[in-house]
Amino acid sequence: MTHHDQDGVAIAAVEKLVQKANAAQAGLSGFSQQDVDRVCERMARLGFESANKLAIMAVEETGIGIVRDKVVKNEFATRTVWNHIKNLRTVGFISDDPARRVSEIAVPLGVIAGLLPTTNPTSTAMFKALIAVKSRNSIVFSPHPRAARCSMEAARIMNAAAVEAGAPDGLVSCLETVTMEATDALIHHKLVAAILATGGTAMVRAAYSSGKPAFGVGPGNVPAFIERTANVRQAAADILASKTFDNGTVCASEQAIVTESAIEHELLGELEAQGAYLCDAQEQAALERVVIRPGGGVNPDVVGKSAPHIAGLAGIRVPEGVRALLVRYMGVGPEYPLSAEKLCPVLAFYVEKNWEDACERCIELLSYGGLGHSLVIHSGNQAVIREFALRKPVNRIMVNTPASQGAIGLTTGLDPSLTLGCGSWGGNITSDNVGPLHLINRKRLAYHLGGMLVTPEYRAAARGDGHRDIGRTGREGGPQGGRAMRPQLTERERAVLDSMDDTAIVRLVDAALSDMV
Repeated sequence: MTHHDQDGVAIAAVEKLVQKANAAQAGLSGFSQQDVDRVCERMARLGFESANKLAIMAVEETGIGIVRDKVVKNEFATRTVWNHIKNLRTVGFISDDPARRVSEIAVPLGVIAGLLPTTNPTSTAMFKALIAVKSRNSIVFSPHPRAARCSMEAARIMNAAAVEAGAPDGLVSCLETVTMEATDALIHHKLVAAILATGGTAMVRAAYSSGKPAFGVGPGNVPAFIERTANVRQAAADILASKTFDNGTVCASEQAIVTESAIEHELLGELEAQGAYLCDAQEQAALERVVIRPGGGVNPDVVGKSAPHIAGLAGIRVPEGVRALLVRYMGVGPEYPLSAEKLCPVLAFYVEKNWEDACERCIELLSYGGLGHSLVIHSGNQAVIREFALRKPVNRIMVNTPASQGAIGLTTGLDPSLTLGCGSWGGNITSDNVGPLHLINRKRLAYHLGGMLVTPEYRAAARGDGHRDIGRTGREGGPQGGRAMRPQLTERERAVLDSMDDTAIVRLVDAALSDMV
């Protein structure tokens, strides 16, 4: 089969899947909240039960990451997420504000296009499927070509679970033949209402340029600042636990350590004791050549690989038990290649005179490919923590926690999510951890509160002058035109009316109108 023929087959498959997803969503749109929750609970349960199987498939197919950590991510994407969203109202009237007299009604978007990464293919698929169906949408996935098989299996499991619980077939589906043309056809399809995009910068840009509402995720060049009042041993443990989790494939993982000179040696000692290896100048140069491609961007051969494996590629001999590689830097930018995002257990290391200088260094790092995403600070000084929170152009500032686990809501109170918006700083539509409520339209029912502008006609109606025909709407010639709305008043009554404020006048007229019905 030629490349052209393959594209034709793939595009035809897109049409078939989208049409089926559209029909399935139409059926789901009539489900009650109880019915939707029954379907989602079954999806979460079966996804959780498949966590180990899917983790093995993902590592075998992609060669990226660690099975046990992918199991954790799969379980997080199903059970943890479901426990957080299960009580959300996503059907019919979802909120009522008696004071404002405003009610909100949830309306599903329709068919969602879900773009999947190679780094977290199964967990992302199950997460997106769960939040889509919870909000009564269907979803069609376009997987990464190097993760197509495991992504398809994750989608199959979630759809099968939905069908078992009584949902229409086709709510969750995945392209089997993956081409750029097929993905393009999917995101531009007239029946696709919105896009959930996780992947490289080019993919996210394509989603945002499609003309559809899109939720994308920007890159995360996450700094970790260790301030002098921090528990240094715990900070080192948290950073290494986060950076080595699934071999650094979470976009919220730490990319650089920034600390103060007062605790430099103590911190380095803890990092090295817990498995970090500080490269010398020659080793650093070799590592730069292996990790970052000449034109910029991470070498795919190191993504999700272990520190010893990457060291071997660079010709660096490291002791047994090394978990992460460190390079000491004095600046940020192209001349410091490892100051950019690295989806592997490699960290840049910076030492600054004080927290103010460290603050500026963190901003510099964020500006070099991580605006809007995340930052973590280890400190016992609340004033410094709050100053960092005020100054940093990011939407998640985690305190004394591993960044990878904290940003997704595993070790913090943030909403559990595998789609982390970067806001306007990162060119994203939202700064939130994306969930089901981002995938609904909200109709608002709003009642009259009074306080409207009282026109001369309205005041005349209240006075009962009858010199104009005022209808039910307060306009001349309305449905009740020609009828006096109140009897003629005495001079005393007129004086009382003239002293009333507009709100009181409106209430009086509303009462008169009610009497006429």
